[in-house]
Amino acid sequence: MALFNNGFKGNILGGLAIGIGAAVLAPVVIPVVASVMKPLAKAAIKSGIMLYEKGRETFAEVTEMVEDIVAEAKAEMAEAHKEASSAGISGGESGA
Repeated sequence: MALFNNGFKGNILGGLAIGIGAAVLAPVVIPVVASVMKPLAKAAIKSGIMLYEKGRETFAEVTEMVEDIVAEAKAEMAEAHKEASSAGISGGESGA
């Protein structure tokens, strides 16, 4: 920062040289940078898509596992309730 504040302060020729240099180098530098960045961007997008698909698959498996556990728990609760109600009925009848 100090270089720009002190070195180029009021120096029109320095700013003009930087501008001309950028204008001359831009047509050469931009295609090179673009040719390097495009494959990198494509690889990043592919990786993101693969991670997304793997995440969806994992989430579906976990959801299925949780649904199975919930169904088993409900079945056990229904069985316990059925046993309790049948025990209550037989116990109530024999006590009367």
